Amino acid sequence: MSKNIVVFGASRGIGKELVIQLSQDKDNHVFALSRNTDAMAAFCDKKNITFGYADLSSNNVHDQLNAILGEVDKIDVLINNAGKLVNKPFEELSREDINSCYQTNAVGVMYATQYFVPKMKNAGGHILNISTVGAFQGSVKFPGLSAYSTSKAGVVSFTELFAEEYKDTKIRMNCLCLGAVQTEMLEEAFPGYQAPTTAKEMANYIADFAMTGSQYFNGKILQVSTSTP
Repeated sequence: MSKNIVVFGASRGIGKELVIQLSQDKDNHVFALSRNTDAMAAFCDKKNITFGYADLSSNNVHDQLNAILGEVDKIDVLINNAGKLVNKPFEELSREDINSCYQTNAVGVMYATQYFVPKMKNAGGHILNISTVGAFQGSVKFPGLSAYSTSKAGVVSFTELFAEEYKDTKIRMNCLCLGAVQTEMLEEAFPGYQAPTTAKEMANYIADFAMTGSQYFNGKILQVSTSTP
């Protein structure tokens, strides 16, 4: 059965790999969304991939989404994978630093998700939020990531609240808190560190969960990590 799938943060790392893997099934149509359209144009060359500009920090993100998806009546899977990282000691964080993380990682995710709810209400769908183990209560925390990890914790709470509010519909929402994955963002946070998992490997897991996880989970926060929190 054909599926319409939306992937935010599609220009690099896990998001890029998700688009590549999900588009291998020709019955899927993947909408790859990012601020970096040039990067996506380099690999979004299949007929079943549509790429477009979307900035989660923008007040006009609904208009941006409507320009790409306005004629699409049904979305089956939404993967909120975009993320903004600021790695600074707490006392050096500016208001702009904090705002930039929250606007992309929490506020933007919530506001963009609003747009997709009407496209899922009738047939149902799975919304999958991507967070970090660092946002999971009781896990190991790292200096310099206060703005990033707390904003990603907002997505964790949003997942539980949304699932409760929409429990009587066919829409399901879950959240995966990822451990270390070898991506450009990881290199920014921990220069020189070699993660045990590649972006391609993690994308393979996320793609499968995005397509099947709603059969078994709703409103759940799941750690995906080979290390102990």
